[in-house]
Formats: sequence, structure tokens, C-alpha cells
Amino acid sequence: MEGKIPLRSEMIPRHTASKSMKSLSSQLAAATLALAAAAAENAPETGYDGPPEQLHIYLLIGQSNMSGRAPVTDGQKEIPPRTLLLNAANTWEAATHPFNQYSTIRRGLRMQRLGPGYGFAAAMTAADPSVTIGLIVNARGGSGIGEWQRGEKAYDDAVARARAAMATGRLRGILWHQGERNREDPDGYLERLAELIASLRADLEAPELPFVAGQIHNLPAINDQIARLPETVPFTRFASSDGLSTYDRWHFDTESTVKLGKRYAEAMINLQKEADAR
Repeated sequence: MEGKIPLRSEMIPRHTASKSMKSLSSQLAAATLALAAAAAENAPETGYDGPPEQLHIYLLIGQSNMSGRAPVTDGQKEIPPRTLLLNAANTWEAATHPFNQYSTIRRGLRMQRLGPGYGFAAAMTAADPSVTIGLIVNARGGSGIGEWQRGEKAYDDAVARARAAMATGRLRGILWHQGERNREDPDGYLERLAELIASLRADLEAPELPFVAGQIHNLPAINDQIARLPETVPFTRFASSDGLSTYDRWHFDTESTVKLGKRYAEAMINLQKEADAR
């Protein structure tokens, strides 16, 4: 009809419209990729990209034997598979010796050697090949149990690091080795240990979190109390020091340190089996 004003679409050749649509689609795709790249760049690095349920996290705390004082020999140079350490940036990295290197409260780095975390990781990864073991080792040689009360740096740092790690996996238990410093005042050690466990479970919001305490070398006044822990506090066990040897008065030698770590693992696995059966 004369005088009819053509629609805009009728004024644009089809091939030109098609090219415009393709150009717009390309621009949108490019913008989407740019946003995704920016998000990835700004996302926190965790050092672990597997399923959270397959990262089993353990907090290792206490004094020098937990820090590690045994020599690393050829037999321990190869790190157990799928074993990570929480580093100074609170991200995961492949474990290397010494396991206590990133402790926020440790003594000099040259003092840190082989601790029970090595044997523990070896036994735990062997028991379940589907999981990765993440260790938060935050021990300090010479620390007394009083330094592990809520409000003290040793305690607060351990809780803070555990909370940071829990964003990437499952906190499955705590390993404790301490008592040598309290040899002169052993009375009430079990009660103080029970209080520590209660505080950790409350602050980590895990009321049934498995806790394994290791006995020290040849000190019945402390060890007898540690042996009574399972009958005093639910969801606890102890790793015996029977038959283990030391290279000085207090520090386990290499073979015994590895054995102690495996005893921790055995106790932890039994606790977890009981928990799963409930």
C-alpha cells in the first residue's frame, strides 16, 4: 500500500541482521568468559580441589614429641600418598618434612624433625585409598597443658587454623601428645585434659569429635591418667607408649615415633568405626 512506512526489520537486509546477531552472541560469550575468569582469579586458593567429603582433616597438637624430634632416615623420606599439610597461608600443600614446619607456635625450624604424624598418615591412607589426609600440625616443644587452655595462643591458634581448614574438608579427629612438661605437677592432669577436649569440641562445633591422646615415655604419674581417658570422656582413646624406646630421656627414636603414629591411627580408626555404627 502506498505511503506505508516499512518496519525496521524490513529495512535491514537479512544477511546484515544475521551478522549482527552473531556479533552480539560473540560479545556475550566473551563477557561470560571474562566474568568466569575474574571469579576464578578472585576465588581463594585452597590447594585442594577434590570433594570435601574425601578430605579428612586432623589436628595434631601438643609438645616436642608431636612437633617431631626423631631423625628422618631413608625409610621416611618418601611421604605417604595423598598427604597434605596446612601451610602458613592456611591452604593445603603436599606434605614435606618436617610436618610441624608451619606451626604458628613452634620453636626453631631446625629443631623440627620426624613426629607421629608421619606414621599416622601412612596408616590412614593405607586404610582408605579413597581419601586424602590433611594434617594441621600446630605443636610446640616444652609447652605445658596450661598453655593449651582457651584464651592462650597455642589453643586459639590451633582452633583458628582448624576452622580455616574445615572450609575445604571434614575435621575427623584430634591427636594430642603432651605431658613431659607436667611431670612435676601431674595431679589433676586428666581433669585438665578433659577440660581441653570439651573446649575444643565446643569451639569447633563438633561435640563427638574423636580425640586420641598419646602416652609419654616412662612416666606412670601421667600415663596412668591418660589411660583412664576413654572411661572419663566419651569418644576418646589413647595410644600406648608400651615397648617404645627413646634416644634421650623423653624423645622417641625414629622407629618408635613411626610405631606411635600407627597406634594413633589404629585408635582413631576404631573410634570412627564406633561412631559410624551408632
